[in-house]
Amino acid sequence: MKDSIVEWAMRVAEAELWVPLPRRWAHVQGVAGCAVEIGSFLGKDSALLVSAATLHDVGYAPRLAVTGFHPLDGARFLRDEHGADERLVRLVANHSFALLEAEERGLREELASEFPLLEEPLLVDALVYCDMTTTPDGDRTTAQDRVTEIRSRYGDDSVVGRFIRRAAPEILASVERVEAALTAQPR
Repeated sequence: MKDSIVEWAMRVAEAELWVPLPRRWAHVQGVAGCAVEIGSFLGKDSALLVSAATLHDVGYAPRLAVTGFHPLDGARFLRDEHGADERLVRLVANHSFALLEAEERGLREELASEFPLLEEPLLVDALVYCDMTTTPDGDRTTAQDRVTEIRSRYGDDSVVGRFIRRAAPEILASVERVEAALTAQPR
């Protein structure tokens, strides 16, 4: 694993989230920990997964919240302020089916044109897996319980509630694909 990119990602995420959003910081640490645990099946991309997991919610930082849509705000920050790797930025921008939420917010074309989806399904699924099996407090959970928690927290009629209802089948399918890939790994 390329420790330098992972260490850089941790420094950036901590600087933006730790003080203003300690619960979000706890979630990010849990997601990153999951990525460390499962990342070996991605080989050379394990450091990229851990870095994306660490930075996936950086756009929630108050100083970065320009559009109010954290995947877009975070990706722009990483691209514009840090000149981050394009694959990393695109993973952050599109994590956990963000394009569906962007559609709910009227930002689909903006997100899709600036940050096209990566054509690396297993890597994309791995980030979904890590995010959607981690609670807001950084603990492990099932994807189904995480979807239920998000719906409960935001309400079904909110933008996030509508998004998560639409995305739930895709989220669950991503998690199943990663679980299958992990099961197929030699022990």
